Amino acid sequence: MHDDFQPAPRARRRLHVAHAVVAAAVCGSLLATPAWSQSITDRFKSLFGGSSQSEKPPTISNGPPQDSDLTCPSVTVRNGASTYAVGLPGKEASGADLRFQAVIAKTARECNLSGGTITARVGIQGRIIAGPAGAPSEVDVPLRVAVVQEGVSPKTIFTKAYRTSVTMSADGTVPFSLVAEDIVYPAVSAAENDSYVFYVGFDPQSLKPEPRHRSKHR
Repeated sequence: MHDDFQPAPRARRRLHVAHAVVAAAVCGSLLATPAWSQSITDRFKSLFGGSSQSEKPPTISNGPPQDSDLTCPSVTVRNGASTYAVGLPGKEASGADLRFQAVIAKTARECNLSGGTITARVGIQGRIIAGPAGAPSEVDVPLRVAVVQEGVSPKTIFTKAYRTSVTMSADGTVPFSLVAEDIVYPAVSAAENDSYVFYVGFDPQSLKPEPRHRSKHR
């Protein structure tokens, strides 16, 4: 299980409320499914209240006066974790042996401050595309969300693995979405908060069962 995320270049922090990272491989298919796009958009608007380029940067709501300048950390897809590919047993996930590939397409977040504690929700959208080898009827999508304080020695403040199951369609391409609603961590000063980042990405290791402890024989 990957508990720590590799540090990435310092991200822009005062982003608009709806932050998107669109993968070129699925951009066209996302635009081609208005029904799904509408439902996901509505769901994310319910989290973040919509957005526009004229809006101010997102702030942490319900904060006391001295913390009114805190901003909700930006979301960054971890390097090497934006795609999740699965191949036939014992084969590499490529070419004719590829069963399916999942791609993260969009992210969003919301933060709330209460009693010195920040509760955040991070949303992830993406798409699963069947490969030449044929995808299973149901796909488990393993994801991880972490809160990391960047710096000389990056510090993981929160990390948790999540999973969502998706039923594949006849045309071999389906969307997936997940909202992590239980992200909780202590509030810090505005200066420290500016170095915080939400990292997201696929975490295939989280699908593996925990190793069994061998019983001791006397």
